[in-house]
Amino acid sequence: MRISCSLMTANDINDVLNISNLCFSTPWSRDSIYSELNNPLAKYIVAKDLESNSVIGFIGAWIVMGEADITNIAVHPNYRNLTIGSKLLSSLISLCENLDCSLINLEVRSSNIPAQNLYKKFLFIENGLRKGYYTDNKEDAVLMTYFYNKKQA
Repeated sequence: MRISCSLMTANDINDVLNISNLCFSTPWSRDSIYSELNNPLAKYIVAKDLESNSVIGFIGAWIVMGEADITNIAVHPNYRNLTIGSKLLSSLISLCENLDCSLINLEVRSSNIPAQNLYKKFLFIENGLRKGYYTDNKEDAVLMTYFYNKKQA
């Protein structure tokens, strides 16, 4: 299977909405996803299966004053365990580096060990806990951060 990662466009909204509905207990609405395309702080990357030309995963972040905060990442259930999440995260890390970010933050459910392991593979470190963060079940969120190794001039 051939996969490409690129910035999300309006043509990707339906697929992103479908994946969001399949993956999240509290998915974003079509209007929320659409508004992210017009948000100058937001950057979203989609992974596409080049054979079907369909979106199979996405990742988003807000970038404010040189710091990125991942808003969400999801891979269609039929495409899990095929390194799509790694490709998306790698693409976002590269994009944020090109935008001169110094770090990337995220929150992840304390029960989501596979996601935490993915982030650790990319050298994110655990640096906090938000008690009762998730509104659907009051689950805690683990805070994780990726630091760019910027050399001093």
